[in-house]
Amino acid sequence: MNSPSTAAPLDRADTRRAFATATASVKIYGALGALSLLTVAGLAAGGHPVNTFMWVRAVLLPLVAVLVHRLTVSASRGSQRAFERVRGLAVVLPVAIIGVDLIPGVCPPWYAAMQAVCMLPVIRLAFLTRGTALRTAFSR
Repeated sequence: MNSPSTAAPLDRADTRRAFATATASVKIYGALGALSLLTVAGLAAGGHPVNTFMWVRAVLLPLVAVLVHRLTVSASRGSQRAFERVRGLAVVLPVAIIGVDLIPGVCPPWYAAMQAVCMLPVIRLAFLTRGTALRTAFSR
């Protein structure tokens, strides 16, 4: 049996734990994104005002969660390219989502707050991909 210092980087317990947490974070993000879509659909069905921006964002975010999940799984299997993409998306997504939501008139404050909550697991993912366990596993 390999000791922690001699184990392959992806086989180390801390790396496996980090990827398990990363995968869970992406699943939570996907669930929150789906809840956001259901909220928009429910409001629209109830006759409340829902703009095109809200619809597009509500549909796209769960789809992006599927992509990020696939990349995270691929990275956990050793794909350096997938890891780099997850690492980049985990920083860009929250900045883009929250930044656009802060533009006055784009969406109602409750929707911006809901989208910010959706980004919390992605922010967690950003920290995980910059943590020691995953940085070490993918060091060149």
